[in-house]
Amino acid sequence: MSLPPPEEKPRYVRDMFAGTAQRYDLMNRLMTLGQDQSWRRRVVEACNLPPRGRLLDVATGTADIALEALNQRPDISVIGSDFTHEMMLIGQAKDVARRLPLIEADAMRLPFPDNSFDAACSGFLMRNVSDIAATFAEQRRVVSPGGRVVCLEITRPATPIWRDLFGLYFHQFVPRITALVSSNKSAYDYLPASTVAFPRPPQLKTIMESVGLGNVTYRVLMLGTIAIHVGEVR
Repeated sequence: MSLPPPEEKPRYVRDMFAGTAQRYDLMNRLMTLGQDQSWRRRVVEACNLPPRGRLLDVATGTADIALEALNQRPDISVIGSDFTHEMMLIGQAKDVARRLPLIEADAMRLPFPDNSFDAACSGFLMRNVSDIAATFAEQRRVVSPGGRVVCLEITRPATPIWRDLFGLYFHQFVPRITALVSSNKSAYDYLPASTVAFPRPPQLKTIMESVGLGNVTYRVLMLGTIAIHVGEVR
């Protein structure tokens, strides 16, 4: 499929996630062979929060990263933001302790003052926005100097053999397995298309640096199909 143009992407993405919210967690577990939970743990660790730190989970979705952060660090405060109400309802239901405020917000226009958090993180957000640099800049704005911006994303392997296998998996296996649990065909067609168009880790690192994040590093996981980028706010 062809990706929607930038001006139509926000509405398309919101409608897509609203339609898949009830099955989103199950689809993630199936597509990642259950590895997505370990990646989220790594994201929380990479945030390097101080005692009683403040974390913003941007595009929190069903709140898996935010709730993992509270499990790892009961002393911290976490806010989750997302522009898909239906996804956050699922996250709200999982927050049995009612510790997690969830706020409906656009990732490119966060409703928080400058320097409000010690870290901001996102999981599988950036390939869904119309302007990656502007989205990173907004996260940098709300994080205090010395804090971190952490990004978890799907990427394409650099090694030809793994790149070919990755393509086979995403274009053949993923649509078939997600079709078993979701009737939203556009959602599982969109995933491979958005991944092919997404910048590879070195290019994403350059984008993060272009908005003023320093000491940007990244780590690839799952045979080069997942990347975690970390940048520091100066």
